[in-house]
Amino acid sequence: MSPTLVLSLVGGYFAVLIIIAVLTSRGATSESFFVANRNAPWYMVAFAMIGTSLSGVTFISVPGNVYGKSWSYLAVVLGYVAGYVVIGTVLLPLYYRLRLVSIYTYLEQRFGYWSYKTGALFFLISRALGSALRLYLVAGVLQLAVFDAMGVPFAVTVVVSILFIYLYTFKGGLKTILWTDTFQTLAMLTCVALSIYFMADALNYSFGQLIGTVRESEMSKVYFADFRDDKFFWKQFASGMFITIVMTGLDQDLMQKNLSCRSLEDAQKNLFWFTPVIVGVNVLFLTLGVLLYKYAAARGLALEQLPQLLNLKGSLDTDKVFPFLATTQFSLFAGIIFILGIIAVTYASADSALTALTTSFCVDFLDIKQYPEARQARLRQLTHLGWSVALIGIILIFRVINEQSLIDAVFKTAGYTYGPLLGLFAFGILTGRNLRDNLVLPTCFAAVGLTWLIVSHSVEWLGGYKFGFEILLLNGLLVFLGLLAISLPPSSSSVNLQAEPVLG
Repeated sequence: MSPTLVLSLVGGYFAVLIIIAVLTSRGATSESFFVANRNAPWYMVAFAMIGTSLSGVTFISVPGNVYGKSWSYLAVVLGYVAGYVVIGTVLLPLYYRLRLVSIYTYLEQRFGYWSYKTGALFFLISRALGSALRLYLVAGVLQLAVFDAMGVPFAVTVVVSILFIYLYTFKGGLKTILWTDTFQTLAMLTCVALSIYFMADALNYSFGQLIGTVRESEMSKVYFADFRDDKFFWKQFASGMFITIVMTGLDQDLMQKNLSCRSLEDAQKNLFWFTPVIVGVNVLFLTLGVLLYKYAAARGLALEQLPQLLNLKGSLDTDKVFPFLATTQFSLFAGIIFILGIIAVTYASADSALTALTTSFCVDFLDIKQYPEARQARLRQLTHLGWSVALIGIILIFRVINEQSLIDAVFKTAGYTYGPLLGLFAFGILTGRNLRDNLVLPTCFAAVGLTWLIVSHSVEWLGGYKFGFEILLLNGLLVFLGLLAISLPPSSSSVNLQAEPVLG
């Protein structure tokens, strides 16, 4: 694929995003930047959330990962459904009742200053790391498809990629992102469907043959019964449930979109329509994964023997399989579709994350509402720029140390960084007890360290048990127990701030 052609596609794509940004950011204020003036249509939020929830990791890593883990990821996806029910019936009513802009202000009302800052700090760490990993993926694809041949360093690719995001989000914030992510979600879904179609057509599969081939493949196995295996079904299901609760319900990025709806009822409607769609989309990605390896086999490609597809340990890097096939083996049009799809899904996630990082830092640490609107705008834009630079640094560091599938890296990182949020919110919602507020931050960091110690030695300490995505559950439990150890008897105010499950 010609580098000039790919650059033209990328340039044209971003030109569309800039036009959308210019049209939607007129008269932007802090209220529109943070919560889109709280009048976003629920169906628009639901559609935009698809792209935000998936990211380039889903687009690349989930299909590639079927090589070693089959369809075990579907158990995680099914766990998502249970997680969304908890978010819609427990967390959303709480957030709307308190009319929150940053969801971490709940922790201040419930426990105090240090609990609030601890929650916000762990969100910033979590989202910055997760977003950087996702951006690393698309930068790597662009490097492989375009910039290596032109002799452009990877660092330049990263800087340019993040600069584009900054340019179309720095002014309008969430108000702009709801429109750009709607466009990008549509582009991503179209690209996934067309990629499946192109491969099925190349393999001469009818629709029935496509379904039958996927169903009969060993790579489509979902249920794994060995509880020590990191693919064990119920372990994956529970992990998916709690991953959703923390990475959506306790995450400023996704909740910022939900809080932009006109009412609690609209926010719940958005979430419950979004849930079956996200399951279906993930099934498409897993189907795509089986087809990738069938397609490679049909073309006589021994992927495990291709040097450009191996990681530092000499084994197949499954994150490289889809980009390699799309840019070197697919037809020109199919390759173009792939490039547009990976750009769409990654930037739909990254632009939203950058805005959420800016929102949390401005609201939770700068207390931006105390200033006049003109100063708020300056602080927002400087913060936005600062987080853009931080993401560049994290990506370049990860480039040096990465040795695993990105879907694994994202969820395992989340297990360590979102665990304190899970423990804090669970303690606030499920108990009426107060905390020794000044001890919350060291307690959370101690739980993270203990989690790492247990996970690192689980094979020898726990009879061969390997931790997968359930690192989050262990970490959250240790935080909860640590908070219990520093807790105080309940007061009437703490009981009033417990969640009241409501279905709108």
